[in-house]
Amino acid sequence: MAKYTLKINQQQYTVEADPQTPLLWVIRDEVGLTGTKFGCGIAQCGACTVHLNGTPVRSCTLPVSATVDQNITTIEGLSDDNSHPVQKAWLEVQAPQCGYCQSGQIMSATALLNSNPKPTDDDIDTAMAGNICRCGTYPRIRKAIHLASKEMTNGSK
Repeated sequence: MAKYTLKINQQQYTVEADPQTPLLWVIRDEVGLTGTKFGCGIAQCGACTVHLNGTPVRSCTLPVSATVDQNITTIEGLSDDNSHPVQKAWLEVQAPQCGYCQSGQIMSATALLNSNPKPTDDDIDTAMAGNICRCGTYPRIRKAIHLASKEMTNGSK
C-alpha cells in the first residue's frame, strides 16, 4: 500500500492503495464519487470514462499510481446541478434509457466538444465509438451532442 494525493474535480484527496489499483475503484470506494461506473473491467465499454488532463481515459484499467500530479475529472466534476451544456442536452433529448453507460458517454462527449466544438456526425461516431450503450440510444446521444455543441459555441460568442 502506498499513499497518493490525487486531484479529482479540483479537490485534493489523499488515499492509500496498492499502486496497481484501478483508478475507478479509488474514485468510487476511497473517494466516494460513484457517478463513474464499472462496466467491463477491460477498457472496452466506456462506462468508466473520466478525464485525465482533459483527455478521456478508461479508469477501470488505469493504475492509480499513473494519475499522481494529474487533473482528474469525473462526471461529478462537470457541474453540481447538471448545468453543464452536455448534461443539459442529455436531459433535453432524453438520451438515457437505462442510464448505466451515460456518465461515460457524457464524459466522452464533453472531451469531444472541448477539442472539436462543431463536430460532424462522422466526428461524433468516431469519438464515441469506444462507448457502448446496450440500450442503443446512439441517435439520441448524437442529437444531444449536436445540441450541446450549439449551446457551447453560441454561449461563447
